[in-house]
Amino acid sequence: MNAFTFDGEAVPFVPGQTVGAALWAHGVRSWRRTRFNDRPRGLFCGIGVCFDCLVEVDGRSDQRACLVPAEAGVVVRTQEGAGRADQKL
Repeated sequence: MNAFTFDGEAVPFVPGQTVGAALWAHGVRSWRRTRFNDRPRGLFCGIGVCFDCLVEVDGRSDQRACLVPAEAGVVVRTQEGAGRADQKL
């Protein structure tokens, strides 16, 4: 079974799916909280135009789940707020 982990849970995927598509198929509808008002976000446009589906992938924040190909063994985590609080700009 092809799977990556999302917040510690195995998420199966089929070859060619993005992280966002696999999460949606697995029943996960939101995987980010906004910096202001802590509102849930997930897929919106599904084609990489907006930034509602941001996740952390293997420690890299600000990855658009609708564009990142699902790969076995990848660690995906919920992104909180801006996702760059620990990075120097």
